[in-house]
Amino acid sequence: MMPAGQIVLAHDFMGPGWIHPLTGVDHMLAMLAVGAWSAILGGRAIWVVPSAFVTAMGIGAGVGLAGGRVPGVEVMIATSVLLLGGTIAAYLGAGRALGAAAVALFGFCHGIAHGTAYGTHESRPAYLVGILATTACLHVIGAIGTLVILGTDRGRSVMRLLGMVTAVAGALLVFRAA
Repeated sequence: MMPAGQIVLAHDFMGPGWIHPLTGVDHMLAMLAVGAWSAILGGRAIWVVPSAFVTAMGIGAGVGLAGGRVPGVEVMIATSVLLLGGTIAAYLGAGRALGAAAVALFGFCHGIAHGTAYGTHESRPAYLVGILATTACLHVIGAIGTLVILGTDRGRSVMRLLGMVTAVAGALLVFRAA
């Protein structure tokens, strides 16, 4: 028998983890920005860069679930929003390897936070699958949205503006987290 008010999840597929990345503006902005930056980089980067983030986030979540902690991880997450937004605003290109390495560091920090926030959920594997699936979906949304925007007459200017807004949000998040 389920406690009153608990959502019924068939076989606990993805459990409560799927919603966790959607509940924090810092996580959501960074994940959308990873997808956007990967689309700006183009070519194979559109899947290599987000894959590096998701892989490192999975590792970080595993470390967090196991009780590992990283001092200042919230500041590092906020900084990832600031830097990703600034990169998009400046319309900076980078090689796939550099882009993947940068977002992997960010992904690890986000993963630590997600793993630490696990709390009392019953199924760790379902939680982990949920956060990784939602993260990948946010990357796809960011990439597709960027490709659509770049297909317009003012696409590059719009992306720069969105990058600036993201960077300002990141700066505010850094200030709040510090």
